Amino acid sequence: MKQDMQSQPFEKLWHQLTSEESLSELDSDKHGLDSETVEQRLQQFGANHLPRAKGRSAIVRLLAQMHNLLIYVLLGAAFLTALLGHWIDFWVILAVVILNTLIGFVQEGKAEKALDAIKDMLAPHATVIRNGHRLRIEADKLVPGDVVVLEPGDKVPADLRLFSAKGLQIQEAVLTGESVAVEKHPQPVASDAVLGDRLCMAYSGTLVTSGQGHGVVVATGAHTEIGRISGMISDIENLTTPLLQQISVFSRWLTLVIMVIAALVFAYGYWLNQTPAIEMFMIVVGVAVAGIPEGLPAILTITLAIGVQRMASRNAIIRRLPAVETLGAVSIICSDKTGTLTRNEMTVSAVVSSANTYSISGVGYSPAGEITLQEQAVELEQQPTLTMLLRCAALCNDSTLKRRDDDWLAEGDPMEAAMLTAALKADFTLEELKQFYPRRDVIPFDTAHRFMATLHHDHQGHDFIAVKGAPEKLIELCQLQRTDNGDEPVDQSFWHAQIEKIAAEGQRVLAVATKTVAQHSGELQFADLDQGLVLLGLIGLIDPPREEAITAVSECHKAGIQVKMITGDHAATASAIAAKLGLRYTDTVLTGHELTQLSDAELQHAVNQTDVFARTAPEHKLRLVSALQANGHVVAMTGDGVNDAPALKRADVGIAMGHGGTEAAKEAAEMVLADDNFASIAKAVREGRTVYDNLKKAILFLLPINGGESLSIIVAVMAGMTLPITPLQILWINMVSSIALALSLAFEPGEKNAMHRQPRQRDEKMLSSFLVWRITFVSLLFVIGVYGMFLWTQSQGASLEQSRTYAVNTLVVMEVFYLFNVRCLSSASWSIKQWFTSYIVFLSIGLVIILQLIFTYAPFMNTLFETTPISLGHGMEIIAVGIVMYLILEIEKWLRRSITKKYQTGTAN
Repeated sequence: MKQDMQSQPFEKLWHQLTSEESLSELDSDKHGLDSETVEQRLQQFGANHLPRAKGRSAIVRLLAQMHNLLIYVLLGAAFLTALLGHWIDFWVILAVVILNTLIGFVQEGKAEKALDAIKDMLAPHATVIRNGHRLRIEADKLVPGDVVVLEPGDKVPADLRLFSAKGLQIQEAVLTGESVAVEKHPQPVASDAVLGDRLCMAYSGTLVTSGQGHGVVVATGAHTEIGRISGMISDIENLTTPLLQQISVFSRWLTLVIMVIAALVFAYGYWLNQTPAIEMFMIVVGVAVAGIPEGLPAILTITLAIGVQRMASRNAIIRRLPAVETLGAVSIICSDKTGTLTRNEMTVSAVVSSANTYSISGVGYSPAGEITLQEQAVELEQQPTLTMLLRCAALCNDSTLKRRDDDWLAEGDPMEAAMLTAALKADFTLEELKQFYPRRDVIPFDTAHRFMATLHHDHQGHDFIAVKGAPEKLIELCQLQRTDNGDEPVDQSFWHAQIEKIAAEGQRVLAVATKTVAQHSGELQFADLDQGLVLLGLIGLIDPPREEAITAVSECHKAGIQVKMITGDHAATASAIAAKLGLRYTDTVLTGHELTQLSDAELQHAVNQTDVFARTAPEHKLRLVSALQANGHVVAMTGDGVNDAPALKRADVGIAMGHGGTEAAKEAAEMVLADDNFASIAKAVREGRTVYDNLKKAILFLLPINGGESLSIIVAVMAGMTLPITPLQILWINMVSSIALALSLAFEPGEKNAMHRQPRQRDEKMLSSFLVWRITFVSLLFVIGVYGMFLWTQSQGASLEQSRTYAVNTLVVMEVFYLFNVRCLSSASWSIKQWFTSYIVFLSIGLVIILQLIFTYAPFMNTLFETTPISLGHGMEIIAVGIVMYLILEIEKWLRRSITKKYQTGTAN
């Protein structure tokens, strides 16, 4: 080679070189390499596959799951219960640790799976020319300089610089996001052309849809475009979700507070009260056991798991548990256009004749829809030009439509299929068209002449030619244009103006022409089109937005969530679709080329006022997501192609398409939409907000109980009195009744205003001032209730065991009534309707009552927990304590609402 072959030649801008220069640079020619050169380069550059990253061993991955403060807190609780000799509780807590560890272990390895999925996209075989002979080889044996033959149905096996192309079209949506196949040619393009505009290149992993071509391999393996994306994914670090960040901070503070309080209690009892060290140590163990919410990690996991199940029923499949909650914090959704916001099905939306502009309703390949003129349905018998145009578009066509149940599927070029659908909307029968006007010959579409022509006859000795193709080319070929009153000279300025008008609306434009000929020999020649070709009109095609996506975008805006479109398609197309979707900033479109010119700081400013980004490459999408995150946003990214995988992994929530998405996108994402429906994202966000609300309710439920238990012990120590509840009894409450009741909160339905409030901030503290006040206030109520019952029964002559049994049951009853209060954080919970929104609450209460009856009356439990049965009269007194606490909390809630409303009114004035 003429360059240093010590490294891959990928660094060269092959698209700006001529094909002859490219072959020369690679020391190759159109006859291919010889066997000796192939062996040398195979040794030098290695096999044409992506390198596999060295993954962590299973043991290391398993141990890594233990590196979490919540797990440390749980292990500490287990250690303390073991010190107390309560082995049953020890094993229960240990089981929670094992559950959390296994869940993390199973979810580990997402990046490796994403890389494996991309590797599977590389073609397994390739057709090459070596030593002048055509060979079929395994694709991993390709080397730079090899000459590859491309044919319809082939997956491009490496990055190629094309040196010949005949009608070659390649579907590059997995790399560029462009919805239709791209026409290729061997002519060089500008050095700064973005990936989608490099028409002289064929990239590894893309699909040949039509035509033939030859190209020379310029990059293999990790140096291909797909290889670059693979490297980008492996270099991206997984982000910690907002919930896990908050839980981590919360756990550190909680652990610190418990340890400080335990140390102070030990010091107070040992030095001031002169209590023996061993006895104080056991009391401190009781404080720690009371303060640690052992069930919180389990409740966190189960609440998220319930959210996963709910989302699955709404076609949103979660691959990583924390993503459920993260959805509730999303403030921006960056969406790919093709197949996500749009249907990825071309649709004829407009037809322009010399006299009229017709609109065609409906989306996709279904023939549901009508043709209108000035919003009035047209009669085809009165529109001869339109009728002829749609007939010629359906005849000059190699695609087919098939109906499967309620779906219509296209085989072939999507724009041709869209024309068949338009003909069906005009009440043509495709089979009858082919029978009445059978094809006799064809000039296939080719990028050299940019049109397709077919010859037909009508069984009555009349022959005609139907032509469709690039509008500029057909306007140049046509001498006449059809009107309803006959043919007249073509008005080129009129048609060029119409082309610009349709293109400005983001539509692709094709022209249709015809020519009546005398009885033909049956062999169509280019010379047959030299004279007498009549232009029928223009067809505007678009990949339309999903109707449900328009609604979903509106819902997201109401929920304070911005939606931004990031696509590989052209700026005009992206802008038009964005306007139909209702995105806010659609006047300005930033292209990939313009993004490259911006610094990170400039980009961070630009993304705030831009909703449409076009002609983007994978690194552009990655930069955009990073810029939005740098502005403090929680970002969700939707996508379906390999080009989306790096940004999907970088985003806080990556959302892949289940039907149309590549495996690489699915493996890089946290969530997969089973129905490829953007509207499912709005439902998932609602569920995410509900999950977070329920987690907050669970924390607000558990912490006051733990606080009340801890304060009861502390008060006893400071007063030099007997503990009202033993550490073992506290563990019973924490691991049985508290968890059972708190778990019911995971099933709570969403708040009515869930999608009418702003997303919470990424750095929002889990323990807000309201939660701190509520935890403190309720903890004091629990202390008063528990200690009051203990002291009162002691004064009535009850034994220590009886008083402690009363205290434990009082605490459990207060938990039950507090549960009803905490289900509604801001509104009153008086109404019976509000009480019965979740039957799970009553199931959990019923379970707790049964367990508590066993705890109180079963002889073996009396022995194990040192309890005694209580009378019905005392039982009613205990229930009365719970009712009083409930009323106090409802009054507190009413006062807080009144004060807040008064403050807001005063501020407004």
